[in-house]
Amino acid sequence: MHFNFIKNTILLFVLILLSCRNNSNSQTPEFKNTAPIILGAQQTERYLKILKNKNIGIVANQTSVVFKSKGYTHLVDSLLSLNINVKKVFAPEHGFRGTADAGEYVKDGVDAGSGIPIVSLYGENKIPNSAILSDLDVVVFDVQDVGARFYTFLSTLHYIMETCANLGITVLVLDRPNPNGHYVDGPTLDLKYTSFVGIHPVPLVHGMTIGEYAQMINGEGWLKEGVKCDLKVISLQNYTHSTTYQLPINPSPNLPNSKAINLYPSLCLFEGTNMSMGRGTENQFQVIGSPYLKGNLYDYEFTPEPNIGAKYPVHEGNICKGLNLQNQPRLDYIELKWLIDAYQNTSDKTVFFNPFFTKLAGQELLKEKIENGWNTQEIRASWKEDIEKYKRLRTPYLLYPL
Repeated sequence: MHFNFIKNTILLFVLILLSCRNNSNSQTPEFKNTAPIILGAQQTERYLKILKNKNIGIVANQTSVVFKSKGYTHLVDSLLSLNINVKKVFAPEHGFRGTADAGEYVKDGVDAGSGIPIVSLYGENKIPNSAILSDLDVVVFDVQDVGARFYTFLSTLHYIMETCANLGITVLVLDRPNPNGHYVDGPTLDLKYTSFVGIHPVPLVHGMTIGEYAQMINGEGWLKEGVKCDLKVISLQNYTHSTTYQLPINPSPNLPNSKAINLYPSLCLFEGTNMSMGRGTENQFQVIGSPYLKGNLYDYEFTPEPNIGAKYPVHEGNICKGLNLQNQPRLDYIELKWLIDAYQNTSDKTVFFNPFFTKLAGQELLKEKIENGWNTQEIRASWKEDIEKYKRLRTPYLLYPL
């Protein structure tokens, strides 16, 4: 028995040595950080010193909150409780409470809770004039982005930085994760088609957080006449671009869940067509359809009706045949198949595209390629060189691992 014990012990020792030897040349297993993401807004100890004894403006909406162990507090209320002199709140598209329709005129007002004036940045003041900002020392930007070039908060950020640069006002960006930050894709904006839904020469999906993007705006000299903004970014903790992040608060009324947010870069192009993306239903940006589609590809039906965020939805009251994409796996690219198929199967191709499509695509070429019968692979291949060039451009401004 003693011999068997020794023999078994020696055998176990040999097996351990062999195992170590076999693993000696293998790569170290990837370490996955499971620590919770800490948002810029939560790190008050890092930015209070910048705000103390200053006149403060805040670009904010319903996503601008500070999370606590239980619930959350709006950033405006949080700063007021810390005796920060918040003089004005600036509201981007959809308004301070995030309930206005896409493209709907947003009015100035007063915050009922605090009595602080609310100044619209989506209306006559898309480009804020100097008089609006001249009595401020710091403007805080804390709005949740979704990673697509045509999401208008990027243009709001640009114009705030530009006006502040000319007035010598500091811009403080409280960073938030990009739910579509895990990839870069799409056509790059041709500056001939600059608009409020596309202001910088970047791919449709830019793959940066709002803080990283602000650094790129500044560093690349994209502000008018190349002015530089006094920019400070409170970075995230425990975040990488591959981190899956589920937004706790909907960023706009027609992006009700993570599926809609992930599909948004692919489906928003349909805004430039005669198709519906589900506005006026409970499945916004998760279904597509039109009364004009034909063929056997489309066995799903929905009827848009007015609701919150869509007072006058496209094809209101009409049955739309199309696709239900709620079970679509998470995308890490722009899916063009749905757009190409819809164009090929519409009853009248001459009215499929409208002028807004070029603004959303940021160029004429995508429309032309679809009309000329290019397939998905050919179109995607045509983007490759510009995407690689952009990835090199953004590298110095990245704050987090890819």
